[in-house]
Amino acid sequence: MPRLPLSFACWDYDRVQSLQTGRVRPEGIDLNFLCLDVEETFFRALHNQEFDVCELSLSSYTLTLDSSEPPFIAIPVFPSRFFRHQSIYVNTDRVSAPADLVGKRIGVPEYQLTACVWQRGILADEYDVPIDSVEYLSGALTDAGRRSEKVPLNLPPNLSVTPIADGKNLSDMLAGGEIDALYTARAPHTFGTSAKVAHLFPNYREVEKDYYARTRIFPIMHVIALNRDTHHRHPWIARSLLKAFTEAQQHAYTALKQTAALKYMLPWLPGHYQETVDALGEGYWDYGLDRNRHVLETFTRYSHEQGLAGKLRSPEELFVPGVDEGFLI
Repeated sequence: MPRLPLSFACWDYDRVQSLQTGRVRPEGIDLNFLCLDVEETFFRALHNQEFDVCELSLSSYTLTLDSSEPPFIAIPVFPSRFFRHQSIYVNTDRVSAPADLVGKRIGVPEYQLTACVWQRGILADEYDVPIDSVEYLSGALTDAGRRSEKVPLNLPPNLSVTPIADGKNLSDMLAGGEIDALYTARAPHTFGTSAKVAHLFPNYREVEKDYYARTRIFPIMHVIALNRDTHHRHPWIARSLLKAFTEAQQHAYTALKQTAALKYMLPWLPGHYQETVDALGEGYWDYGLDRNRHVLETFTRYSHEQGLAGKLRSPEELFVPGVDEGFLI
């Protein structure tokens, strides 16, 4: 019986490289791996549903579930996770501490960007910066012209989100004082070149470790989404893919632990890996619903509180039902 060919768009993370090389092959599936930057994958998936399987923004995916006919259904695989304290940038003339953000003008590449959802939620929960206590300006981080959200928004009237002017970009606006801070995923190009652009949390590593120690949250950025029509025709692919992604991730974990030779060009990799395990525990990036339930519950609450998701969803509502339930013999 021939294997089912499926297109798969994703960046070439270490945790998926075994799928890219063919070292791991999902049962019954031939993956056509398209190595794309995340922004291109998201744009093509959300606008045209071009792929059978793809990496997708957790925020954008959550919003698609409000559609009468959602185009995707996810499996609990998380190719991207990121502590986002470190990617909040400020103009040092305007902001020196989180409390200074209240009443300020905040740049966001997109209001619904997953990183920004986490940043707003953390600042509200941890630093008393209410979601509606600032004015948001959305637009291009670097290249002038990016003005639209990937997913249409229907925000409540207490939230102010205004597109920036044509020809402007948020990086230059931050350095010039036209905005006071920037919530983002990528660093602005003025960071490191302008003395006025700095991290809100200069000691972000210690801040993020403390955040994890208190909350046990390592923020999830992306999920693996299946084209819903493809999954409807071949419902078995969800379990097959989950098993394959989990196996591929185990190869990545193993590579990080090697000491005979360095798999990656980081001279103190063994020490960095041990520091990460000491702070986050073994299996700190593991997939599956149960281990990540509290992270997903926090994100879905943030999305709903911030006027994005139309309803407060449980983690189970995000994924193929029962996909990670095991069996016993």
